[in-house]
Amino acid sequence: MGLKDDMGYVTGQTPLSEEEMEGLLIPTITTREELDEFEQLNIQKAVEYYLIRRKFKTDKILTEDFIMGVHKKMLSDVWAWAGQFRQSEKTIGISWHQVPIRLRQLLGDCRFWIENSTYSEEEIAIRFKHEMVAIHLFTNGNGRHSRLMADIVMKHIFKKPKFTWGRNNLINKSEVRDTYIKALKKADNGDLKDLIAFARS
Repeated sequence: MGLKDDMGYVTGQTPLSEEEMEGLLIPTITTREELDEFEQLNIQKAVEYYLIRRKFKTDKILTEDFIMGVHKKMLSDVWAWAGQFRQSEKTIGISWHQVPIRLRQLLGDCRFWIENSTYSEEEIAIRFKHEMVAIHLFTNGNGRHSRLMADIVMKHIFKKPKFTWGRNNLINKSEVRDTYIKALKKADNGDLKDLIAFARS
């Protein structure tokens, strides 16, 4: 048993290598639909923990340990490598050797943006989210992790409502997901307006 080779990836999803698939902790999962369901149950527990049950301060959130801990809590019921930086090259993101260094730079940048009000609060949260996706910290789940991190920044650092992200799970192919991917591509070129608007849609 185990995941089938044809995982039915949609645009923007990062394929897993055979070795990475061996990190699956639930051997009865055989389809993408089953995987999505188990991941979503795990992620929902993380959302409740970080956005409902707990309070966090800026100096706790903007740390490497916290970033990794969020990913671990999101996916540790499903994947053995949850909460660990990726150790392979992907079609998106920087070289995996550079991931910890670039994350530390981003955390410093984000602290500066907050302390100096460099951007609006929403733009800081979205810029932070987008940079994490661009680095591509983890083997998988980067989009979902970065969206939760943006929500954590809004709720705990800025004391504002979390984003709504088109009111869609953004996993399956849909018009809403297509709009999100287009906004991400514009953000890749330095224009974050559509991504900020989407986050609030």
